Amino acid sequence: MSRIGRKPIEIPNGVQVDIQGYTITVKGPKGELSRDFRSEIKIAKDDNVLILSPQDSSKSTKALWGLSRTLLFNMIYGVTEGYEKKLELEGVGYRAAAEGDSLTMNLGFTNPVTLKTPEHMLVSVEKNLITVTGIDKEKVGQFAAKIRAARPVEPYKGKGIRYAGEVVRRKLGKRAVGAGA
Repeated sequence: MSRIGRKPIEIPNGVQVDIQGYTITVKGPKGELSRDFRSEIKIAKDDNVLILSPQDSSKSTKALWGLSRTLLFNMIYGVTEGYEKKLELEGVGYRAAAEGDSLTMNLGFTNPVTLKTPEHMLVSVEKNLITVTGIDKEKVGQFAAKIRAARPVEPYKGKGIRYAGEVVRRKLGKRAVGAGA
């Protein structure tokens, strides 16, 4: 039995859930999300509660049960609260600027790195902090990972783009090797 899949999902006020076969559409104050779910999981709406149950008892169906519940919960949370990822720029001369539907970053390369912001997503920049917000958790995380991949943090000086609060293990380099001899 899936402990996560067994939990019912309460539908908050102002959120509308529409079930059409295996396609579920969630509308809320921040927007609308739609997703196709697997046929092995039955999704039933009872008043203001969504209940998920497996169609059979195979191991893969039990795994999909918890996954489906989490994906559906993330959709409901996204249209009510939204998701946010923060990234920090660290390095001399590293800058970012959000202009219209693109993010331009100067990261020590010859040319600036420009990324197009996906639709239904907002990118804001304050000094050395980039904030990505949106209603779809997957897309917000994917775009934040794409930004981070433009210049990952290197372990010697700690320069690069990191998630806010991310701890990067630092290496000592050549100086520490010569001092021990």
